[in-house]
Amino acid sequence: MVSPCLGSSCPSVEGIVRSAVEAALQQDIAIAAGLLRIFFHDCFPQGCDASLLLTGSGSEQQLAPNLTLQPRALQLIEEIRGKVHAACGPTVSCADITALATRDAVYASGGPSYAVPLGRLDSLAPAPSSAVFQLPQATSDASTLIGAFKSRNLSETDLVALSGGGHTIGRAHCTSFSNRFNTDTSWDNNSSSSSSSSSSFVRKLAANCSSSSPNRLQELDVTTPDVFDNKYFLNLQNGQGVLTSDQVLAGDWRTGWIVNGYAGNHWWFYDQFRQSMIKLGNLKNTQQQQGEIRRSCYKPNNAPLQSTQTKLLELIHPAAGYQQ
Repeated sequence: MVSPCLGSSCPSVEGIVRSAVEAALQQDIAIAAGLLRIFFHDCFPQGCDASLLLTGSGSEQQLAPNLTLQPRALQLIEEIRGKVHAACGPTVSCADITALATRDAVYASGGPSYAVPLGRLDSLAPAPSSAVFQLPQATSDASTLIGAFKSRNLSETDLVALSGGGHTIGRAHCTSFSNRFNTDTSWDNNSSSSSSSSSSFVRKLAANCSSSSPNRLQELDVTTPDVFDNKYFLNLQNGQGVLTSDQVLAGDWRTGWIVNGYAGNHWWFYDQFRQSMIKLGNLKNTQQQQGEIRRSCYKPNNAPLQSTQTKLLELIHPAAGYQQ
């Protein structure tokens, strides 16, 4: 769902989005990872249409893959929409604003900038649950990951680049990798490092997650968790990938050579990440031919008015924590 000229009707949109993102990151750098995850979780199921932002009955936010989205990042997108529409009227979609905010968050964190074509329209309804549950899981093996990406015309190279870009910053809830604590052997088989080194890393993770707090978080990049760089891939080479779905990329013959390449050449990683984000951002909802520019990112335009911010916070699972 794309309208060809939406961006030209608001020439100040990129500056408005950039300023808002930079100001937000000065207050909380973790929002950058939150925006990246929201963008991926919106685009992957049925294309980049801001369906993930909808609240209320049937919301994608109520489904298991999205229970740990970062509330502040979700709120920031709606705040930016308000600023853009105040300046230009309802001429830019929530989907476009999400794409721009994600790009600017990556750049502000040390990553590459890239072109973001405008003209997306917002969906009229959430994505079906069957599509949402096709999102990669933290426990997925390499074959499952590769298959899911290829079903969306994304290659192994895209898989590794987007995994690295999404997990070079941010944190994960301990429950998302609790399988690690009882499966050291299978983990070691997927690692390029020694068994003793991997087991030691698992023990460190277990120690960090031993807190009684249900919302305990673990840095996904244990070297530079708030900087967008290629250290994630060096960590994988050393058996220090936090999620199963990360570490398996280093041990599989279809993706291991890409991990090694990005670990040795951060410019290659940056260049491919640019290309992969553009491909991800161009995924479209082929099932729904109509769309709109929402007046609130949380509701379709024909929905009754209500306190959408309050409803948004109610939809975030109170005990799930969040993955940034």
